[in-house]
Amino acid sequence: MTDVAPDPAATPPSSARLVNLPNALTVLRLAVVPVFAVLLLHEGGVDAADRWWAAVVFGLAIITDRYDGMIARRTGQVTEFGKLADPIADKALTGTALIALSVLALLPWWVTVVILVREVGVTLLRFWVIRHGVIAASRGGKAKTVVQSLAIALYILPLTGALASARWWVMALAVALTVVTGLDYVVRAVRLRRTSARAMRAAAARRASGAGGTRTDAAA
Repeated sequence: MTDVAPDPAATPPSSARLVNLPNALTVLRLAVVPVFAVLLLHEGGVDAADRWWAAVVFGLAIITDRYDGMIARRTGQVTEFGKLADPIADKALTGTALIALSVLALLPWWVTVVILVREVGVTLLRFWVIRHGVIAASRGGKAKTVVQSLAIALYILPLTGALASARWWVMALAVALTVVTGLDYVVRAVRLRRTSARAMRAAAARRASGAGGTRTDAAA
C-alpha cells in the first residue's frame, strides 16, 4: 500500500474549465518546444548566444513542468486535457533536447536511446497499472528528474574546459538513475498488479467460480 500515492495521471478530473492557469502553462511548455529546437540547432549549434537562449527556454519550461500539476491539484483545476497533455509536453521537451544534442554530436546517441526508451516505457507502464493504482514517485525517481534536467541543461550550454568535462559525469549519473529507477518501476508495477485491491477481488471471484463449479460437478 505504501507504493500508492496521489499522482496527476490518476487524479480525478474536476468540473474546472478547460481554460485555466495549469493548462495554459502546459500548452505554453508544448508551444516553446519548437522554439527551443530552433535555438539549439541554429547554425549547427555553434552560436553561443543561441545556445544560452535555448538553455533559458529549457529552464523556464522545466519550471512550468514543476508547477502546473501542483497548481491544478491544489486549486481543483484538474482536467482530462491536462492529464493527457502534461506528460506529452514533458516527453516532447526532454525528447527534443536529447535528440537535438545527439544530432549536434554533443551527446552520444546511445544515451538518448536509453533515456527515451525508459521514459516511454514508464509511461506505458503507468497506463498498464492505472486501474490498480498509481505508483508513487520514489526518491530515486525524483532525483533522476532533477539530475537529468541538470545534465541536459549543462549540455545545452556552450561550456568549455573543466565544466564541459564535468557535465559528462552529471549525465552518467542521470543515465544510471534512469536505468535503476526504470527497473524499480517495472518491479513495483508488477507487484501492484498482483497485490492491488482490484487484483485481490478478481482472484477471489475466480476462486469462488471454481468452487461453485466443483460443487455443481459433485452434485451431478
